Amino acid sequence: MYFVGIDLGWQSGGSGVCLLQAQQERLQLLSFHHCDSRAAVLTLLDQLISPTAPALIAVDAPTLIPNETGMRECDRLAHRYFGKYDAGCYPANRGRPFAPALLEFGLELESRGFRHAPQIMPQQAGRYQIELFPHPATIHLFRLSKILKYKKGRIAERRQALAQLRTLQLDRLAKLTPSLALRDSDLPKLPTGGKALKAAEDQLDSLTCAYAGAHWWWWGLARNWVLGDAAGGYIVVPAPYPDQVAPALGE
Repeated sequence: MYFVGIDLGWQSGGSGVCLLQAQQERLQLLSFHHCDSRAAVLTLLDQLISPTAPALIAVDAPTLIPNETGMRECDRLAHRYFGKYDAGCYPANRGRPFAPALLEFGLELESRGFRHAPQIMPQQAGRYQIELFPHPATIHLFRLSKILKYKKGRIAERRQALAQLRTLQLDRLAKLTPSLALRDSDLPKLPTGGKALKAAEDQLDSLTCAYAGAHWWWWGLARNWVLGDAAGGYIVVPAPYPDQVAPALGE
């Protein structure tokens, strides 16, 4: 079983891609990539995953947007549960400039056999796609009290926060189930700024997506939350680990 994390460029800009594979009771990192367009991401996927190979694609972008205006219910729930961590998501509706391209991307994945999986039978091979938002995933996987703010601000501060994310990925993912052991040389280095730093950010986010996608496939609802549903759009989030203080979903 393969797991592909995609930090997708919503309008312009690049996309980070990470490929993991299940190896018995653990995960293995196979590769990182960076693409300049959504079309290039699809071409890459066709090269990485054969037409019959089982895989789960975890996309950091809304690819189900049924509402013409306002926000999806899953967006409201993300604000409800994760707003206090500064991890509320950007609201999506069909009037937004990014909507047509993201809907098309989801349909392109469906045409390749990747069906939406807001419900899943754990550890059953198949071809799936899910929506994944990295910030809430890191809150629960890494037991954070606030998000790591590497998206906005001064370059030096963003780079410092990104270095924290990188260190957590190296230290913590090996201790979770499924386990993903990583070496420092496996992860993108952090340039001092510019487009190269943004590309490294995209790739590290794609790793979070790929791991959280594997966590969903591994455990299903036993250790994950699903905000929303297939009809209105949904976001998969790893559940808090036992020593975390967090409300049960629905509270």
